[in-house]
Amino acid sequence: ETKAYNVLEFGAKPNGLTDTSKAFLRAWEAACKTNGSASITVPKGRYLLHPIEFRGSDCNNNDITFYIDGTIVAPLDYHVLGRVDRWVWFDRVSGVTIDGHGFFDAKGTSLWNCKKGKNGNKCPRGSTTLTFTSSNNILIKGITSLNSQLYHIVINVCKDVLIEAVKIRAAGNSPNTDGIHVQESSGVNIMNTKVKTGDDCVSIGPGTKNLWIERIACGPSHGIR
Repeated sequence: ETKAYNVLEFGAKPNGLTDTSKAFLRAWEAACKTNGSASITVPKGRYLLHPIEFRGSDCNNNDITFYIDGTIVAPLDYHVLGRVDRWVWFDRVSGVTIDGHGFFDAKGTSLWNCKKGKNGNKCPRGSTTLTFTSSNNILIKGITSLNSQLYHIVINVCKDVLIEAVKIRAAGNSPNTDGIHVQESSGVNIMNTKVKTGDDCVSIGPGTKNLWIERIACGPSHGIR
């Protein structure tokens, strides 16, 4: 039996204006302490999320599913994400699933406009929307990533990852918005995924083994490389 948690129970306000990071972390801590499978639901609504790290080092559960039906939104000020590398970051986790029909909206347009302006070299580099590092047995399914500041999804030093039926969208003239970047990872499968970005659909970094890509709709973008 799965123990079900809901971010609203932990104080998240679905108004898109109140930072819900602490509520999300409290839900994660509760799921991590659960014996057996746990789920964390993000119901419909808009959830403002500042940069957040879900750490597996303090987690005793390797079967946690996030059901995301709401929209997770970045702060309006692009510097908040722009000065860190990662917006939503999972590190050293095992058996994490992100599922649902919800959205991650990084509101990257204002940072891209900064980069295109005459002082473009003074803009922050930007952050990746969803990052998994040093993790294994990961499933990302059904969600949509919108207008990332930089890459949409990064898989780095991971084993056994399935990305399925994910949608990735950013303007065709957005800089460096790679869809999915994989490096130093093995057993990564990307299936039935639609990518429309300003850069590579899937970029393959060094140390990648056993990467399988099937039925991916790609464009406008620079393809798979």
